[in-house]
Amino acid sequence: MRLPRADLPVAEDGTGHFLTVMVAVMVFLAALAMAGTFSVHRVVDRWNHDVSGTLTVQVMPAEGALEESKARTDADVAKVIDVLRVEPGVIRAEALSEERLKALMEPWLGSPDMVMDLPLPRLIDVTLNDRLPVDLDGLANRLKQMVPGVTLDDHRLWLAKLVDLAEGLATLAWVVLGLVTGATSVAVVQVTRSSLATHRPVIEVLHLIGAHDDYIAKQFALRALVLGLMGGMVGLMLALPAIVGIGYLARNIEGGFVPEVSLSALHWLCVAALPGMAGGVAMLTTRLTVLRALSRML
Repeated sequence: MRLPRADLPVAEDGTGHFLTVMVAVMVFLAALAMAGTFSVHRVVDRWNHDVSGTLTVQVMPAEGALEESKARTDADVAKVIDVLRVEPGVIRAEALSEERLKALMEPWLGSPDMVMDLPLPRLIDVTLNDRLPVDLDGLANRLKQMVPGVTLDDHRLWLAKLVDLAEGLATLAWVVLGLVTGATSVAVVQVTRSSLATHRPVIEVLHLIGAHDDYIAKQFALRALVLGLMGGMVGLMLALPAIVGIGYLARNIEGGFVPEVSLSALHWLCVAALPGMAGGVAMLTTRLTVLRALSRML
């Protein structure tokens, strides 16, 4: 990418290299922060969709020998399911099979054979009707009176904590973006002032032959735009492999601790627009800096 032709030899000084490197670093950080924000929001939205209108009931294993405990636990599960199915706000209540329970515990305990001789709590997956609110406290009390040790988990507590965490991370990311924009503007101002001092004799000659401040500011602004776009593209090219690599590493984590991290087409478009935004910030900051300096210089 070549710099536009200008009456000022702005392309000959070395300040452009510093500006390009600064913009590249800032766009790299901004792309990571923006992608992280979008990913966290998508993960929380997916979790919210998955657990919305659902309830998990846990039935503790009964005391006694293994076979006796299993039979009594199955009876308790059947009682709990009968109560749940007659609840007006419950659409479906289904107990998870032992194979499913062992599969859920496998990431933590290894082979399912390790828990074959252990009494496992039974889980009941419940789907709720959003239009008919359920008195969860009252339902929990009735189940506990019938089967001691029964617990209800409506997922709202841990989901609320996840939402708070996501909002905190999003706020932090926007703060990072603000700091990146501010640091870029400061760097552009310093580079522009240095370039103005270097080309001061030429600027004075242009003024003597009738050049206006807007014309001179345009020369510097166009240069800053091109340099900002060049640095922004470099930063974006460095950030894209990092974003894809982080997503790949997250998908390879076993045990379901981290869900799949991905971005939508709109999110990728926003990230891809960062070089243009960086070029615009550089151009606007340079123009304002030059106009202000010229008003004091001449």
